[in-house]
Amino acid sequence: MNVNENEIRERFYLRRRQSVPAARVFAEEALSDWGFAHRRDDVLLCVSELVTNALLHGVPPGRGFLLRMGLCDGAVMRVEVQDSGGGVPGVAKGVNTGAEGGRGLLLVEAVADKWGVGEREPGKAVWCEFVCTRMS
Repeated sequence: MNVNENEIRERFYLRRRQSVPAARVFAEEALSDWGFAHRRDDVLLCVSELVTNALLHGVPPGRGFLLRMGLCDGAVMRVEVQDSGGGVPGVAKGVNTGAEGGRGLLLVEAVADKWGVGEREPGKAVWCEFVCTRMS
């Protein structure tokens, strides 16, 4: 996919609970600047879920993660969270309906058009994509 450098935003966050709402604000500003409103809620939900998963499972103590958003080929919004933790995340099967967690990637899978995990050294990049309609 072709990504124009003007249509990439990224920000590094420390391993703190405050990083989740900060990442949502960052994502919302990027979507607004790019003129995307059609799938705004889906994108923001996935940003929250991917960032939360990175904080809970992927970021070792004393480290952080990178949230990267990009507009590909003019109509595909890509959200990527890079962390330095090990393991390959997957969709939980048979999640206890009373459990407070375990549904993050299930939600991402349900609302994003595509999602996946890429290798990095160290760690991984968990991403999702949305076909979007540009408002302007």
